[in-house]
Amino acid sequence: MRIITHSFSSKGCPYGNACIESFHASLKKEEVNLVKYIDYNAARLAIFEYIESWYNRKRVHSSIGYITPQKCEDLAKKTA
Repeated sequence: MRIITHSFSSKGCPYGNACIESFHASLKKEEVNLVKYIDYNAARLAIFEYIESWYNRKRVHSSIGYITPQKCEDLAKKTA
């Protein structure tokens, strides 16, 4: 069984969850709101494919120097 713990930003810090909020906004605009899923498993697979094939591998992110998350991870592994 998994226990889910809420993540809250500290008092007076509105940017604590900004990255995940931005991700959720992108996910909803670019995938979830455009598709009608037939069941939970179809939704789970489609969202996984969106994240792995588009969001992490082709979509550039300004917060990491306008490169993809995959490229950022590859660079980090190369320098480690």
